[in-house]
Amino acid sequence: MIKVAIVDDHPLLIEGLKKLIDATGKATVIDATGSGKGCISMLGFSQPDVLLLDINLPDSNGVDLCKEVCQRWPNIHVIALTSFSEFTIVKKMLDNGAKGYLLKNAMPEEIVEGIERVAAGEIFLCHEVDLFLKRQSDKHIFLTPRETELLRLIVDGLTNAEIAQRLFLGVETINSYRKNLLFKLGAKNTALLVRMALEQKLV
Repeated sequence: MIKVAIVDDHPLLIEGLKKLIDATGKATVIDATGSGKGCISMLGFSQPDVLLLDINLPDSNGVDLCKEVCQRWPNIHVIALTSFSEFTIVKKMLDNGAKGYLLKNAMPEEIVEGIERVAAGEIFLCHEVDLFLKRQSDKHIFLTPRETELLRLIVDGLTNAEIAQRLFLGVETINSYRKNLLFKLGAKNTALLVRMALEQKLV
């Protein structure tokens, strides 16, 4: 029986994954948490074979967390379970030790297959990411229209509050968009984000 643990801040997703995985008869979810700190604490007590790890966590960067987990617990096979399909993020996760990459919109059968194959020592990329990587390079970053609009306003020097007012959105929503943009472009801060946006002509 493959032991699985989940790190994701969406309780409904965790519950759905538990039902899906436990129903296979080949794997079972032994623990779950919604934060990076919770992940480190959990792994101190529970040693899963496979860890499903979200990248966008409320208190930490899943890419960095993946590296820490793989260094401290090399026998745990990490699979990214995320909404991000950008080349740079996939590459960083794999470089940091992840053995698999699944998108949250993947078919249930694909999620189960990924868990089984990674537990068996293979590298597994879901079909959509596999196709995407074959078409893309790290110089081609796809942004949604809303992300492009937001990035343009950030480049123009507007604050989150000003952007929220301009786009009729909440400040927390803008914070989330900004965080996603930092992830997608692999930027450490807003200044670097602006520079990369201009250099790569994203706005």
